[in-house]
Amino acid sequence: MAKKINSNLRLNMTGSEADPDLRAARYRTAIEMAAYADQHGFASVNVEEHHVAENGWLPSPITMAAAIAARTEQTQIGIMALLVSLYDPIRLAEDLAVIDLLSKGRLTFVAGMGYREVEFHIANKPFAERGVWMDHVLETLLLAWGDEPFEYKGVQVNVTPKPYTRPHPMFLVGGMSRPAARRAARLGLPFAPPIADPVLEAYYYEQLAQHGQQGFVYTPPADFSVLFIDENPDQAWQELGEYFLNEALEYSSWKAKGVNRPLEFHSESVEALRAEKRYEIITPEECLERHRKREDFFATLHPLIGGMPLDRAWQCLILYTEKVLAPLHAEQKE
Repeated sequence: MAKKINSNLRLNMTGSEADPDLRAARYRTAIEMAAYADQHGFASVNVEEHHVAENGWLPSPITMAAAIAARTEQTQIGIMALLVSLYDPIRLAEDLAVIDLLSKGRLTFVAGMGYREVEFHIANKPFAERGVWMDHVLETLLLAWGDEPFEYKGVQVNVTPKPYTRPHPMFLVGGMSRPAARRAARLGLPFAPPIADPVLEAYYYEQLAQHGQQGFVYTPPADFSVLFIDENPDQAWQELGEYFLNEALEYSSWKAKGVNRPLEFHSESVEALRAEKRYEIITPEECLERHRKREDFFATLHPLIGGMPLDRAWQCLILYTEKVLAPLHAEQKE
């Protein structure tokens, strides 16, 4: 079987419209796009989680992932990241097991702790104790997905259904701190810092050895960017730049002291955002060349970014599929 080409469809639903019919159309389009990506050989479809965002950032990744699972057959489904510290662990174990069953093992997620106090407030979780609660959630997930009953708050329970993937769905522990690395190592889970840090990675492997566990580190490439495909990037930036800025400004407004974040922005204009090259509009030809030159190149398409008009979003996705993926798939068969 040919190796999957590194292609990802990002769906975070930023840019919420005031009209409920338009909001509904955007969500339905996202599911149609996931089905289209699945039919055309995308490696993964990823969703995200944030709450009470001014621009409608997806707050329900589990619901969205389940809808995607029902409309797809092959592509991996990722929740990047799932803010596990906001959840009841038993209910979370049940919901994720159901998605894993619906998808026949295609679910992956990064377990994130979260850093926005307001998200903990609305979830009735103490922000100051988020690390302790995250430990509790992860430990409970692993027990709940096991084959044996276990004691939960003084009562013997056996959580059902069990997930399709054994011993449990594939997931990584996110974070950029030593406590996050220790947590992942202690539980024998992969570690996923959003930014490469050789010192922190070495510390994680030291902790793995101390706990007699095995694991690995995954970080995105240093030059990672989010892509939009268009035949005329200069014109597209003029016409569509406001949608990229919509998302960037929302994300930037959450900046917290001491928190390293991927795709950190310093731009307050479309021109400055373009110069940062964290969001890129490139031609199909340039995208195809990147795939051919670098085996580790991972194309993350973000067609619905920031309220992007649906016709332009589809144009982006179809251009990538027909002028990038199709030639690459043809080359694999030669």
